[in-house]
Amino acid sequence: MIKPGRSIKDIAITKDTDIEKIFQQLQQSGGFESRNLAEGLDILTNMISDKKCLRFLSFVAAVISTGLRGIIKDMIKNNWFDVVITTCGALDHDIARYYSNYKEGSFTIDDRELTKQNMHRLGNVLVPMESYGPLIEKKMQSFLEEAYKEGKREISTADLTKIIGKHMGKNSFLYWAYKNKIPVIVPGIVDGAVGSQIWLFTQKHPDFKLNLISDAEILSGLIFKAKKSGALMLGGGISKHHTLWWNQYREGMDYAVYITTAQEFDGSLSGALVREAISWGKVTRNAKQTTIHAEMTTIVPFLYSALLRKIKH
Repeated sequence: MIKPGRSIKDIAITKDTDIEKIFQQLQQSGGFESRNLAEGLDILTNMISDKKCLRFLSFVAAVISTGLRGIIKDMIKNNWFDVVITTCGALDHDIARYYSNYKEGSFTIDDRELTKQNMHRLGNVLVPMESYGPLIEKKMQSFLEEAYKEGKREISTADLTKIIGKHMGKNSFLYWAYKNKIPVIVPGIVDGAVGSQIWLFTQKHPDFKLNLISDAEILSGLIFKAKKSGALMLGGGISKHHTLWWNQYREGMDYAVYITTAQEFDGSLSGALVREAISWGKVTRNAKQTTIHAEMTTIVPFLYSALLRKIKH
């Protein structure tokens, strides 16, 4: 026999209601995704506060083109995570936005007209061409040349992100990862502007190599020692899968929160719910886990605000 849960309660908000109280009410609102959001807050609070937990943050590159970059930077600055896994475009956008600016646009702008104006479009974000390709080429060739002159002939992606981070400043997520000694690993490094610049650099320096196995050594060294592990995964693709993949070697994560707009019925990894990873041993059977179906640039700012209050308490 199915035993019903608690009675559904209406959400009550006044001008004095703080965000933590709103999240508490979501737990008993019965409101579809709102309960998953409230559960995600509790899971992340426990994960970030758990001193025995190896904490992963993974995210897709596109969010670094938006204002959500500021929250990702602050979470890394706060030392809430021990490892970051992302895609090459995240490095591209962090460099481009540190040294230049992106512009507001819309989803309905005429892309043919944008081409005439030397402008790229990423959703409703406009990327001036001079702020992207030429700028990243100039900076990366300079960074790599400096590393080469210092004697570096072989680097991992974790080494590469340190090289970039030390040249950046306080509004850069790579800077704070470098400063806090948090490895940033990019399994799909050649799929982006920064990765292309590494290839270009090797044309003049054929003895310069990229060693992806070295990244695996970093991850294995952390995973095999971890008493617990957990992750906040923003979006799917390779960054999500790499996080899950490595955690199978310790019989799965103990905490997992995934935020996505993808749906599971097309069989994609991005659409797969966290609970599907239990069958692969990437999340433990008794893990505290949830999937939040939401657009992350909308949801994460509120989740972050509530986390600041809960972790402080």
